[in-house]
Amino acid sequence: MQQEVIVTTAVRDELGRILARHDVQKLLLVVDAAFPLLETREEYLDLPLPCAIFDAFTSNPLYEDVVAGVSCFRRQHCDAILAVGGGSAIDVAKCIKLYSGLDETRLYLDQEYRANDILLIAIPTTSGTGSESTRYAVIYHEGKKQSVTHGSIVPRYALLDPRNLVTLPLYQKKCTMLDALCQSIESWWSIHSTEASRAYARQALTLILAGMDDYLQNRDSGNLNMLRAANLAGRAINLTQTTAAHAMSYQITSLYGVPHGRAAFICLPFVWEYMWSCVAEDDGAGALRELFSDIAHALGHGDVAGAIRFLHALDGRLFAEDRLHFDAGDIPQLVASVNPTRLSNNPIALPEEVLTELYRAIVRKYS
Repeated sequence: MQQEVIVTTAVRDELGRILARHDVQKLLLVVDAAFPLLETREEYLDLPLPCAIFDAFTSNPLYEDVVAGVSCFRRQHCDAILAVGGGSAIDVAKCIKLYSGLDETRLYLDQEYRANDILLIAIPTTSGTGSESTRYAVIYHEGKKQSVTHGSIVPRYALLDPRNLVTLPLYQKKCTMLDALCQSIESWWSIHSTEASRAYARQALTLILAGMDDYLQNRDSGNLNMLRAANLAGRAINLTQTTAAHAMSYQITSLYGVPHGRAAFICLPFVWEYMWSCVAEDDGAGALRELFSDIAHALGHGDVAGAIRFLHALDGRLFAEDRLHFDAGDIPQLVASVNPTRLSNNPIALPEEVLTELYRAIVRKYS
């Protein structure tokens, strides 16, 4: 089913039309801890039908949280789900939709996923994950990250309202923006990239660079551009998945509490620098050199080396007051944490010894 992406500030009217079109009788509203701070929150609490609220989850939602959400959905006799929040809220809503069609007496993660007709609407309140337009969700079970993937969990509607970014803290705005930037670049060079995904990635990067200053200054135009960019980046990785920078980032978040988007961005220029060193003088790698050059031009630079320097400098510019301290003793743990499946999407292989050197370079910069 084709997703409909709607850019609007008339959310209540738009939702009213959608809910009437699908004859929804009762809605489960999935919201995160930031929901009470939204200037638009009353519009979601004043919809023309009964509504149950589910917010019992954290920023790294647990499997048990989703089980509770499924129980709430069934107990309240809901027939549709509206997610208003960041990536975690949308991921929880996706899993509630998926698991509500499965056997509640068995572990949902062990069952074969299948599509159902529960309507899912997503309204992002951050501009980074693009989760409102992907078939992926992340939850944690017994301390381990679980990637839930199924085509049916792409929300039927994604509503992009720039007003939802007004109250987002500046640090979080920076980190989520960098997630969108990383997704754009990684999807572009992923081995699964397509003409369509590269077009999404190019548009996303163009919007990020053009709107960055206005977005960080909390102007309406910048917020709208960044929402669009994050959505386009999400649509790109929905086709390709992410690559090494994301794969290397998760344990940095776990060990040091670095927000996901910034953790991925920390890794990105080091990964690109290594890959460029592999192909710059390789006569047989002309296609990959050209692809890297295209990305560099999209970033506003005439050569790859200049684009990589720009990414290194951007981290320093955005986080000049924020000092990170990584420990060289954690490098073996960092290397062991990298998911080989996600790593396999990379256009250049990164064996264990290369990962070790990349993490050493990161630790040197942030210690």
